[in-house]
Amino acid sequence: MKKIFSIVLFAALGLVSSCTKEFSDVNTDKNVPTAVTPDLLLSGVILSTVNQQVSEAWGIGNLVAQYNAKIQFVNEDRYLWNEKNGVWNNVFSNYRNLQNILSTVSSDNKNSYHGVALILKSYMFETLTAAYGDVPYSEAGLAKQSGTYLPKYDKQEDIYTSILADLKKANEILAASTNAIGGDVLYNGGTGAIIKWRRLANALRIRTLMRISTKRNVAAELQAIVSDPVNNPIFTGNADNAEQKYQVLAPYQWPLYGTRVGSFDEIRVSKTLSDRLTSLKDSRLVVFGRPSQKSVAAGTPVVEGIPNGLGDVQALNYNGGPQGVSRVGYTFACLVCNDQGQAAPDPAAPRGIIMTYSQQQLLLAEAREKGLITTGDAATYYTTGIQSNFDYWSAVVPASYGINVKPDADYFTQPSVAYTGTTSEKLEKIYLQRWIANYFTGLEAWFDWRRTGSPAILPGANNLNNNLVPVRFIYPVIEQSLNGDNRKEAVARQGNTDDINTKMWLNK
Repeated sequence: MKKIFSIVLFAALGLVSSCTKEFSDVNTDKNVPTAVTPDLLLSGVILSTVNQQVSEAWGIGNLVAQYNAKIQFVNEDRYLWNEKNGVWNNVFSNYRNLQNILSTVSSDNKNSYHGVALILKSYMFETLTAAYGDVPYSEAGLAKQSGTYLPKYDKQEDIYTSILADLKKANEILAASTNAIGGDVLYNGGTGAIIKWRRLANALRIRTLMRISTKRNVAAELQAIVSDPVNNPIFTGNADNAEQKYQVLAPYQWPLYGTRVGSFDEIRVSKTLSDRLTSLKDSRLVVFGRPSQKSVAAGTPVVEGIPNGLGDVQALNYNGGPQGVSRVGYTFACLVCNDQGQAAPDPAAPRGIIMTYSQQQLLLAEAREKGLITTGDAATYYTTGIQSNFDYWSAVVPASYGINVKPDADYFTQPSVAYTGTTSEKLEKIYLQRWIANYFTGLEAWFDWRRTGSPAILPGANNLNNNLVPVRFIYPVIEQSLNGDNRKEAVARQGNTDDINTKMWLNK
């Protein structure tokens, strides 16, 4: 009897086990993964981050730096800024995916994805804190891991300390890494991309150190980088540029390519840009802007911009109207934003830039001129930085556009460019050339101007900000209800007012 009972019980348990397994199988969607490998996450993070940088450049960065100006819907150009949440939302959205990568590889200090994720995190949060000031950092994204739903806003000074530590660690991790990188739409992946990412880590360290150089003595850290190229490799040429190369079809398509003509044409070349580059006889002007349609019709094509910060009526009627104001360069145009008789722009021409060799060299020129480093020659850094930017645009602009970007023979010897004069005069020349090299690089030109004050950015005649150039974005308004106490503490710490004119730690 006991034997029969045992057999029945065993059969019943088997039936229950089988039913449970079948129930689990039926109710598990095998098309929805429970884990994603780093390579599948990486490409999305890179593309989203760079595309946001392009959008920031187009919508506000190029305006506040006075590369571009508006002829319609001119509020941004007049500094009537409301909340600008693009960077904020993009960083915290992408950080979730970065955390998924880090949770997979963070215990392995020889894994390439660990190093790459730290570099992207550092770049994203450096942009965020440079735009807003104090932001959630050390407790950001911990809701799922530890139930931290109200992250504190870290002090900007502490954030920069952590960013620099992470970039240094990333370089060291990648130095020991051998595993191929997949999903790398920036440097094409494989094991050959490891050295490229290391160079980017150290180039970003240089830029970040220079960003805080008015607040902290960064000489020793800069010198440690440039004096040890084996352990701290940096960019060696334009081939190392951190840039997204776009393609014909989505999702790897230039973010402005599908823009309506009307929306694209609201933004034109700034007179600040056209005047400065014209006075330098700088051929990059024809990359950044097109000859006005009025000048082309008159047989004397010339790039002519519009002053920043005009009122709606003045802006729309400046120089006889839109036909008398240059459109943004053909290289950056939308699909149907071509002038009469032109074919559609080449969709592979534009670039989404994180950092370039030219920018690095001009930062090193400044560092050397100020005595922050003893390696290299300031004049050489300066000249190389300029020449490499000409070379860069010469390579990027399609030959079919018929644009000659080669500098005039006397470009480097003219008084406004030649590396001569007092230290102050040399620095002014470095800052001007870096302003040119920072074109369409997100918010970088704005960040750089806040630190150096050069070249000058003068509020437009009809500005709406009491003749002040904004120095930050306000926090997203929704933070007042979502994380009110921590936001309030950050506002009080920075200056008691969440205002576009409140100076953050970087700029005090």
